[in-house]
Amino acid sequence: MTVSVVALGGGHGLSVTLRALRGLGIEPVAIVGTGDDGGSSGRLRAHLGVPPPGDLRMALAALAEEGLWTRVLQHRFGGSGDVEGHALGNLILVALWEETGDLVAGLDRLGLVLGARGRVLPNCLEPVELVADIETDGGAIVEVRGQARLTAARGRFVSLRLRPADPRVCPEAVSSVRDASHVIIGPGSWFTSVLSHILVPDVAEALRETSAQRILVLNAGPQSGETEGFTAVHHLETWAMLARDIPLDAIVVDPRSVDDMAGFERTAGSLGARVVTAEVLAGSGHHDPERLTEALQGLIQ
Repeated sequence: MTVSVVALGGGHGLSVTLRALRGLGIEPVAIVGTGDDGGSSGRLRAHLGVPPPGDLRMALAALAEEGLWTRVLQHRFGGSGDVEGHALGNLILVALWEETGDLVAGLDRLGLVLGARGRVLPNCLEPVELVADIETDGGAIVEVRGQARLTAARGRFVSLRLRPADPRVCPEAVSSVRDASHVIIGPGSWFTSVLSHILVPDVAEALRETSAQRILVLNAGPQSGETEGFTAVHHLETWAMLARDIPLDAIVVDPRSVDDMAGFERTAGSLGARVVTAEVLAGSGHHDPERLTEALQGLIQ
């Protein structure tokens, strides 16, 4: 069987997955969401109307060999003025998009310059807004809009959606999911980087219909803000709430992240998945790329 791996996520979690796949000699397709509206990405999005480049840049850097050019790509300006806080790679990507007139072509060109072992694609060809209804401690339901605000939100997520609800999808991203042998989802900010992919209708349909093995790499634990107080079972319950019709085949989890393994296995089974336990966390509570490589090896190769 030809191995063709797609990884969905965003931010640092996706970067770890991509480095783990590189350790297996795999050249994956990384699919990144376009909902970020904070920091450098948010400023460029607001001023120029472009999709946020930050997570796309990080994914390209993870697929490239470490060296001067990846450090330059990740270089963030200090001081004061218009470029303060911007990562140079974000500015380069926006320049490539303006020069080529094509998001995918710009990403491919930068990947070629960096010698990236794989490809990076957006899930949508336009910026989207993440919107959630959140139940506060007092029981009130409030609407919170924007990824940056959602990341810091306190309360229970009742619903999650996109604006626009049916954004312009990236055709290459959809075809990559459909044609994959394995699709790896996560880790990452649970609602804003992981579950946000299944809110894109064409991506969700491709995930339902693909013959690929769908592998969820569960988060290391609760994240301050959007998943504060979450257990491992809570993560799976929210997957069931938003994506019950998208089956999972395997869930990779560090046993140190699970306080009720029997309950976790029952919930995983209700989603169609078997549980693969492996010590994949670094001491800081984040995933370790080398340990994740070992855990994914048996599932992919």
